[in-house]
Amino acid sequence: MTDPYDAASHYDRVTPAWGVLLGDELHYGVFRTGDEDLPAATAELTRLMVDAAVIEPGAEVLDVGCGTGAPACLLARAHGARVTGITTSAVGVDAARARATAKGVGGAATFEVRDGMDNRFPDASFDRVWVLESSHLMRHRDRLMAECARVLRPGGRMALCDVVLQRPMPFEDVRRLRQPLALLRDVFGDARMEPMASYADWARASGLVVEDTVDLTAATRPTFARWRDNATRHRDTAVASLGEADLLRFVDGCDVLESFWDDGTLGYGLLAAVKR
Repeated sequence: MTDPYDAASHYDRVTPAWGVLLGDELHYGVFRTGDEDLPAATAELTRLMVDAAVIEPGAEVLDVGCGTGAPACLLARAHGARVTGITTSAVGVDAARARATAKGVGGAATFEVRDGMDNRFPDASFDRVWVLESSHLMRHRDRLMAECARVLRPGGRMALCDVVLQRPMPFEDVRRLRQPLALLRDVFGDARMEPMASYADWARASGLVVEDTVDLTAATRPTFARWRDNATRHRDTAVASLGEADLLRFVDGCDVLESFWDDGTLGYGLLAAVKR
């Protein structure tokens, strides 16, 4: 039987609808004023990742958890990088390859089904490793960071951003929040959030030097309102893909995430590290 919370099967199911609900780039936005539309805000988060990774022409980039390939195609088209995107979702790979062909970067942005915790690339294969909002679905973040470090060349850089845990959650809180946590698991996948400090510790344990960590919690909060707006604006398309019940659960999940942002449970962070 297929695990309903397996990351690959989850994304295979939701990817078609999420293109309209989360936007083309399938990730959070960074809102400088709060008035930006979602495409502008997601582009700002991508820009911050580009700056953190220092993407240069000709750089060989590994995109871990590449989604449907929007950032990878941008790195190839706008920054002259050569990108290898990996994901455990076959649907995501197919969509990413189609996107790369449509954007005219099929030779510079390629995509494969591989696991970020055991990617099987040779040591020192890449100049940059890019991990955008995929680590929360990987059970063993220490293995992920070790793999990222292993495939980097000396002087290479890693940039990672994701939802993070902002405060400890004792058992009493987990029990009290059982229903909203189960809703988030059903809607967004079987995620495990960790503090940004833990990511930094794993990076250092893997031989990387952490250069910066950035708290983007406040700047990402307007994302949830934009996602709810998309659920209303694109209701018919989303219902055709997910069904009405799951669309309503998506909206409820946005409310839960927003409440966790507001009470200090969850947030959003970015990490930049280098391999000396």
